[in-house]
Amino acid sequence: MRLLVLLTLNQLYIAKGDVLELGDADFDYLAAEHETMLVKFYAPWCGHCKKLAPDFEAAATRLKGTVPLAKVDCTVSTEICGRFGVTGYPTLKIFRNGQDSSSYDGPRSADGIVNYMKKQAGPNSVTLHSEADLESFIDHFDASVVGFFSGPDSGQLAEFLKSASAMREHFRFAHTTHMALGLEHGLDTEGVLLVRPPRLNSKFEESVLRFTDAITTNTLRRFIRDNIFGMCPHLTIENRDKLKGRDLLTAYYDLDYLRNPKGSNYWRNRVMKVGSQFASQGLSFAVANRKDFLDELEEEFGLGASDGGDVPFVTIRTRQGFKYTMREEFTRDGKSLERFLQDYFAGRLKRYIKSEPIPEKNKGPVKVVVAESFEEIVNDPEKDVLIEFYAPWCGHCKSLEPKYKELAEQLYSDPNIVIAKMDATANDVPQGFDVQGFPTIYFSRAGKKDQPLRYEGAREVKDFIKFLKREASHVPVISGVREEL
Repeated sequence: MRLLVLLTLNQLYIAKGDVLELGDADFDYLAAEHETMLVKFYAPWCGHCKKLAPDFEAAATRLKGTVPLAKVDCTVSTEICGRFGVTGYPTLKIFRNGQDSSSYDGPRSADGIVNYMKKQAGPNSVTLHSEADLESFIDHFDASVVGFFSGPDSGQLAEFLKSASAMREHFRFAHTTHMALGLEHGLDTEGVLLVRPPRLNSKFEESVLRFTDAITTNTLRRFIRDNIFGMCPHLTIENRDKLKGRDLLTAYYDLDYLRNPKGSNYWRNRVMKVGSQFASQGLSFAVANRKDFLDELEEEFGLGASDGGDVPFVTIRTRQGFKYTMREEFTRDGKSLERFLQDYFAGRLKRYIKSEPIPEKNKGPVKVVVAESFEEIVNDPEKDVLIEFYAPWCGHCKSLEPKYKELAEQLYSDPNIVIAKMDATANDVPQGFDVQGFPTIYFSRAGKKDQPLRYEGAREVKDFIKFLKREASHVPVISGVREEL
């Protein structure tokens, strides 16, 4: 009877696509049949779930026969979703033999899901028996971490396997007990080799790095983290989050390592040649396929799809969020990039700021702020400023608009308080103002411009006034009458 049910479910699975549909009745026994499985917990009304759906389906098709992908409708299967602590949608979890192994924190594009989940299939570390096994493993798009040990009873091997289990979601691991395999790479004792992707081999840096210290998860993680990207990694949609948090120069051009590896490395080598002169000054370097980041380049740097031509478009983004662009064309001798970097480190570059034009007239009760006028208006050291970051399409922002205008009208005669707004989709939001949704409202107090205060209260006029009475540096003047604090 169980076999008949499974066959029937399998037929439904094939008919509906390559994402397996699970529910309260069948989740436990079907999930237990798979060594590794990625499960999406979702709600049909969820916008983020709808956006993910086509990529999830495409990834399921490409991973068919390797790692199954499944989905659970939490509006129907409330028991199973409650058991696994699902409180938001979509929630993605990795299951191993039916047990909740870990949350999925990888990319959500089809390519990203495929690459990430391929690393989850099979053992934590692949066993290598021959030179051919080793060469096949390290000939990969991603970097490889390979351990060499004296025998199966090696204490260092046990620590390596423990580390591989902890980090398999992020890196590729393999090991061997044939020590002779390490000799060709200069390793004559127990240790680990970090092999960077062959396509990125360059005369400007070592392609293989050796680790011979005592292995623990922390020491190995630190070694990998500090060395895996090298001087100039290939920035992709999948790895960009790992490169955040550093000052990064990126050269965007028609990069394609599958169809044109030699041409792709042509400009990368020039970046590395120049970058090596500045390697000790705290700036990291990367190259990227311009087509993969068109939306981001247009949104963040105003670059159109037809701009840039055949030469790289170069940007710098600092960990503080400051942005710079190289306006001079990237010359083949690298001299223009060298001048750009000299100006950057000398502090001569003007920051790139995405901004609407400063309004010619700004006499209304709600002051219109753009990125170019933010410093003048919001950071005026003598003014208390309440600023709304909004989006033109935002329904909540439209509902707030008449109340916000009424508030500004009541405070119009107060020379110390400014009520302002800024379109956060058309202007760069300065550092210190965390805008993830709309509307987001901050209060910038006179004398405390480095400590903007996020407004978390209700959005009626009386609530704003109550807040300003409490936080303002001066006694507010409301409708021409100075209020008592």
